[in-house]
Amino acid sequence: MMYTELLLASNNAHKHQEFLRLFPGVRILVPRELGIEFSFEEDGETFLENAFGKATALFAIAKRPVIADDSGLCVRALGGQPGALSSRYGSVAGGALLDASRRNAYLLDRMEGMQDRDAYFVCCLVCVLEEGRFLAAQETVHGEIAEAPRGDNGFGYDPLFLLRQRGKTIAELPDEEKDGISHRGRAARRIIAVLKEQPWT
Repeated sequence: MMYTELLLASNNAHKHQEFLRLFPGVRILVPRELGIEFSFEEDGETFLENAFGKATALFAIAKRPVIADDSGLCVRALGGQPGALSSRYGSVAGGALLDASRRNAYLLDRMEGMQDRDAYFVCCLVCVLEEGRFLAAQETVHGEIAEAPRGDNGFGYDPLFLLRQRGKTIAELPDEEKDGISHRGRAARRIIAVLKEQPWT
C-alpha cells in the first residue's frame, strides 16, 4: 500500500509546491489546511536531528503520517558552514531571520576573494508513519558557489548554487530538470521507493 496523503511539516509555500511535484499521486497537506498552528525551532546540530524533530513534533499534534525535511548548504572553504544552520545563517542570536536575499549576500561577502568555491546541498527527509515508525533518507548534490545570484526559479540558496556540468545555477533550471537532480528530489525518490516496496499493512 502506498500512502496517498502526507502532512508536510512546513509553512513554506515554495517548499509545499516542490513537494507536490516530488510526490506525484500523493496529497501533500500543510498544517494550516488542518487548522494547525505549527512552528519548530531548528536548533539541532545535524540535518537529521532537525528533520526528525519537526516530523515527530507535528505527528504528536496531528496523529497522521507526516513528512519533514531539513535542507542546507555546506561550503568547503567555510568549514562546512552554514550547514544545519543554513536558515539562520548571518542572523543575530535571538533576532529575526534574514530573508533569502540578505543571507545570500552575507554568504557572498564571507567568500569574497576565495578561490575554492566547492559546495554541496544536503536534504534529509523524515517520514513518520505511526508512533515509533519512520523512514529517513539523506541525499546531496555537489556544485560550487557562483560569484553572484543567477536565476529566479528557486528559493533559498538556489540562485548561488552553480552546477558545473550544466553551467547554470539551480534557480536557472526548469522545475522538471531541477527535481531530477536536486538533493530534495533524490531524497524524495528514496522515500517513495521504500513506501512502494514495503507492505504497509
